[in-house]
Amino acid sequence: MIPSSKITPESIFLNRRRFIQGMAGVGLMSTPLIGHALQFKSNPEYKPALELTDPEHALHYNNFYELGTAKSDPFQNAEALHTDDWKVVVEGECTKPQTFDMDDLLRIDQEERIYRFRCVEGWSMVVPWIGFPLSKLLEKVQPTSKAHYVEFVSVLDRKNLPGQRFNLLDWPYKEGLRMDEAMHPLTLMATGLYGKELANQNGAPIRLIVPWKYGFKSSKSIVKIRLLEKQPISTWMEAAPREYGFYSNVNPNVSHPRWSQAKERPLGSFLKQKTLMFNGYAEEVAHLYKGMDLKKYF
Repeated sequence: MIPSSKITPESIFLNRRRFIQGMAGVGLMSTPLIGHALQFKSNPEYKPALELTDPEHALHYNNFYELGTAKSDPFQNAEALHTDDWKVVVEGECTKPQTFDMDDLLRIDQEERIYRFRCVEGWSMVVPWIGFPLSKLLEKVQPTSKAHYVEFVSVLDRKNLPGQRFNLLDWPYKEGLRMDEAMHPLTLMATGLYGKELANQNGAPIRLIVPWKYGFKSSKSIVKIRLLEKQPISTWMEAAPREYGFYSNVNPNVSHPRWSQAKERPLGSFLKQKTLMFNGYAEEVAHLYKGMDLKKYF
């Protein structure tokens, strides 16, 4: 929960919101908290009538343990993440493994999509990501018939990243998806936010966004993608298997062992709201889990 002292007064918030909503859709919004502008098109299919979260909150209230465990740490320690000459290796069960630099990835058509984002801790936001479907990247390496899962590996830099100087987690951070989840049209490789390139505290220069799953599934600062035959063990599954499953779909009917998931608090709001099944994307993704016990495969 954000302290009330750090929440923008309603009158200021609403005026700023009108400006943001008018500018973000055309990629003209400017804020000193984000980097250079990106070339992209707004995708009307993913532009729901939802109120955007103020970037003041989305850029300052983050989980990125590589930069520290407090919500303010990622912003305060953002310069510790070095993103020059970034490369993403895609390997494993594919016929054309490749290494991509950011210029390669930015040549894939970039589009803006407004998504809901729900943290397992019970807070949420609505933000305009910029990026491209993960499927477009995976198609370039031609997955084989043995590629049933996709693993994502985040940056490892113990020298510079303050959070990695401690063994709080088994670094580097790892996450995974089933292949059909990875190839789903909603699954996005994000390169920007609010009209500009990703800020370091939000997972620069490229991260995963899976909007129907809890936020920790959306790996940040990705350096390697592996196509696998067997299900990978993700970082939080390894650290706390009783609390974090492989699927981790947003589900208001299945509580976390230590708190309910029935409601969420949007960043910048005092009031909670009901959490939607699959974070509001049930129509698009529920078929992926037909016949599965969602309490067992949490």
